[in-house]
Amino acid sequence: MSFFKKFFNKEKEEELDKGLEKTKSNFFTKISKAIAGKSTIDIDVLDELEAVLIASDVGLETTIKIIERIEARAARDKYATTAQLNEILKDEIVQLLAENNTQDTEDFNPPAGIKTPYVMLVVGVNGVGKTTTIGKLAYQLKKSGKKVVLGAADTFRAAAVDQLGIWSERVGCDFYSKGMNTDPAAVAYETVQYAINNNCDVAIIDTAGRLHNKVGLMNELTKIKRSCSKKLEGTPHDVMLVLDASTGQNAIEQCSKFTEATDVSCLALTKLDGTAKGGVAIGISDQFKIPIKYIGVGEGIEQLQIFNKSAFVDSLFKGSEQFS
Repeated sequence: MSFFKKFFNKEKEEELDKGLEKTKSNFFTKISKAIAGKSTIDIDVLDELEAVLIASDVGLETTIKIIERIEARAARDKYATTAQLNEILKDEIVQLLAENNTQDTEDFNPPAGIKTPYVMLVVGVNGVGKTTTIGKLAYQLKKSGKKVVLGAADTFRAAAVDQLGIWSERVGCDFYSKGMNTDPAAVAYETVQYAINNNCDVAIIDTAGRLHNKVGLMNELTKIKRSCSKKLEGTPHDVMLVLDASTGQNAIEQCSKFTEATDVSCLALTKLDGTAKGGVAIGISDQFKIPIKYIGVGEGIEQLQIFNKSAFVDSLFKGSEQFS
């Protein structure tokens, strides 16, 4: 029994399949057109496949790496056929994901061995689904029996503070805010203090979604992180960057800017169900070597999933034979 079959129930598996439907239909329809009339994997097929991968927002660097690997395999096995291309491509993507730092986990609970409260700082530009992802994550943690507090350190937008408060009410978790136009670092410090005083297992701190210049972003996030650490040494335990998968290469650009500004330790990819650009998960994972921790596959409160390499690739290639 594979890892993901053990921990993904049928409903979650179907949600993932549905969430990747647009990506796989677009991807494999293009591949089938690229190999029409071809019997072996030759340079023309590889050129067409390269164009398909780039169009699916896998990214140039990662695409070249995949093409070179397939080319090497085709050279070793002179009888490699276009009928085998999907299986070869799937195998190479699995291997590529296995080489980065993405670790398959069992559930939403914080890593073992961390002294509570577990503190997560959440970063990302406005509009990517950052606050919604925080709410859905809080829901999953609350459902597993954890006491959670949400900290509203995005103090520049009233809507951000209000939205986080609404999510806390919806989930039934604690909420800490000092209102608008207050010091985000002070909110972060006091959220950690609140978590300690109220025996919270997890504190999730929202931050401003402005992608201003790198120096300003770096200074702001560094100050927030330092405030957390002052209150509780070693925190934040995670800095999670939320990216909208539907923006494709823009998501990769945002990842580049945020990783230059702070030590991003994990990623959440949202809106996979609404895009044909799910290949961006492969590119981001390969280029930045940062674990993808969560993926959003729908608008429902339950539709935030743990990212599992095996589940993702199996779902991506499921039914691909219909496009052959």
